[in-house]
Amino acid sequence: MNDAPPKSSKIAAGLAALACAACCALPFLIAAGVLTGAGAAIAEQGLLAAAALLLAAAGALWWLRRRRAARASGCGCGCAPGT
Repeated sequence: MNDAPPKSSKIAAGLAALACAACCALPFLIAAGVLTGAGAAIAEQGLLAAAALLLAAAGALWWLRRRRAARASGCGCGCAPGT
C-alpha cells in the first residue's frame, strides 16, 4: 500500500500552512497600516481557526484513503498489510 498522502490532503495541508503564514504576517500588516488592531484580532482568530480546520481535514482525508486502501486489499480492520 502506498503510504504517501493523497493530493487532496496535500492541498489542504498547504492551505493550512498558507493560513498560518498569513497569521504570522499580521504584525507587519499592522505596522504598515494595512490593518488596525481590531481588524488584526479578528483576522488572527479567523486564520487560526481556518488553519486548524484545514489540518484536521488533511488528516481525515489521509486516514480515509488509507482505510479504503486497506479494505480494498482484503483487511477489514483498517490496518495496513504487514503491520
